[in-house]
Amino acid sequence: MGIKELLGLKKKKVDGLEVKLPDRAEIATSSTPRNDVVGEASVAGKDIKTEIAVPAVRVPKIRKNIKVRIDKAALKNLNLVIVAFSHVEREFFPTKDSYEAEVEVEERAAEVVERVKSLGIPVKALTGDQYFLTNLLVDKPDVVINLVDTLRGKDKLQTSVPAALELSNVLYTGAGMEGLVIGNNRNLTKRLLMAYGIPTPAFQFIRRVGTAVNEDLGLPLIVKLNESGGSVGIDNKAVKETIKDAQRKVNNMITTYKLPVIVEQFVDGPEITVVVFDDGTKKRVYMGQKVFRKKPDGKHFFTSFESYDDERAYTYKHVEEPLATKIQQLAVRAFTGLQHKDYAKFDVRVDDDTNIPYFTDSNPNTAFGPDMGLPMTEVLAMHGVSFDEVLAALLSKYARRLG
Repeated sequence: MGIKELLGLKKKKVDGLEVKLPDRAEIATSSTPRNDVVGEASVAGKDIKTEIAVPAVRVPKIRKNIKVRIDKAALKNLNLVIVAFSHVEREFFPTKDSYEAEVEVEERAAEVVERVKSLGIPVKALTGDQYFLTNLLVDKPDVVINLVDTLRGKDKLQTSVPAALELSNVLYTGAGMEGLVIGNNRNLTKRLLMAYGIPTPAFQFIRRVGTAVNEDLGLPLIVKLNESGGSVGIDNKAVKETIKDAQRKVNNMITTYKLPVIVEQFVDGPEITVVVFDDGTKKRVYMGQKVFRKKPDGKHFFTSFESYDDERAYTYKHVEEPLATKIQQLAVRAFTGLQHKDYAKFDVRVDDDTNIPYFTDSNPNTAFGPDMGLPMTEVLAMHGVSFDEVLAALLSKYARRLG
């Protein structure tokens, strides 16, 4: 959940999805390692109003039209679909930024509800709170679209939702318990990527203030929370050019968020958003390369928190061959190895010097909704696939099991 980027904040919306908003510590190594060093750190639903605004439009060039499987007959098997979303209160979160990263889900859930209605399927929204299981047993839905990212402000508790659904024998979309455990732990994610031979930048996992950043990582470095949204704490000065500055950032983030961090080797080069969608017949891969308008720190291209206020911060373009095929193969392997299900988003940075695609982040339940400010929706649209088509394909995949 990359704060405003992933959540579609600060981006205008359009009801028709054919339109794109274009402007806008353990140290471990990847399968192409630089270092091999280990240190101490082991170095009930709400009524929500939605607003629709029509943006200045530039239609994206559609190169491929990779259609997904939609079974309209199977959709008739659905008597009730529930859209589950996070119960969000400001007091649950340590900072305003982390709160804003989650509160948007209320509006997004309402938008998804309307899209399900448009398919002629009975639907209601349900908050993921302490009453979730009770309400689930009363409503008895056929399928739950799971948009719950956090419970009481803790990402690690979101596994409670698939647990409740499996206990109730209810079909649901998105990753299961194992996939969410992996997806909410960057340290574990990166180690599994390495195990599957998927390049990921050298990193150090640090859980305590004062643990020294290992100089063997090299420079520059970027510090991320081991859990929570990828853009929390990533400002215009997120990329650190010295060990001293990286150390200061580590100590500050652990103190502020009370969570371990990952110190990661920053990879200079193109940044690519990769979406994997499994429609029940094939794991389909869609990707778009970000074209940044400027370097936030004057030295490196990356997506900072401040840049989300700028609708023209970056646009997307198609990824060229043979890089696209290489990333596609790695993405399917990562999707399977990390126990993702239905859909996921990966952030990939391609080294300028070696052209190696490094998988930096994985989001098993990336923000799902019709807003064109959401990376998954925007990238799919580049390939001629609308949110409505993805939604229908996703629901029909589960509806076939009910026939």
